[in-house]
Amino acid sequence: MLRINRETDYGVVILSAMARRPGERVNAAQLAGAHGLPQPMVSKVMKQLVHAGLLCSYRGAKGGYGLARPPEQISVAEVIEALEGPIAFTECVESGTDNCTHVEDCNASATWSRISSVVRQALAAVSLAEMGEPASAPVGIYARQQVIGH
Repeated sequence: MLRINRETDYGVVILSAMARRPGERVNAAQLAGAHGLPQPMVSKVMKQLVHAGLLCSYRGAKGGYGLARPPEQISVAEVIEALEGPIAFTECVESGTDNCTHVEDCNASATWSRISSVVRQALAAVSLAEMGEPASAPVGIYARQQVIGH
């Protein structure tokens, strides 16, 4: 089964909540309490997101964390890559075929590369602003497909 890890899930939850109030600064304890998440994990994820340039950290009495860019300009792909690394379904897609002992006999590498690219494009098409919308609202590419298909 393909799935994002727990840290990435928490990162998307945190950033989606922040996307609903883009001008506000919050701290890890507030976000952890509001979403029932463990504070040490929220703190860890937020530090990684600062390092990746998706969050800004502010010191002082009015300190905390804020989005580094408007939520419409941060994609789900960026969040996943910040917390998990490149979006790639196989090692050869991520690292290249130089270390693969089966590259001569493999017909799947190019297809896996294409699949990885399509998945990354789909994730890049969904913004934090969309992730922060109510569940009843269609998200990004799916909204366009519904309109085209009907």
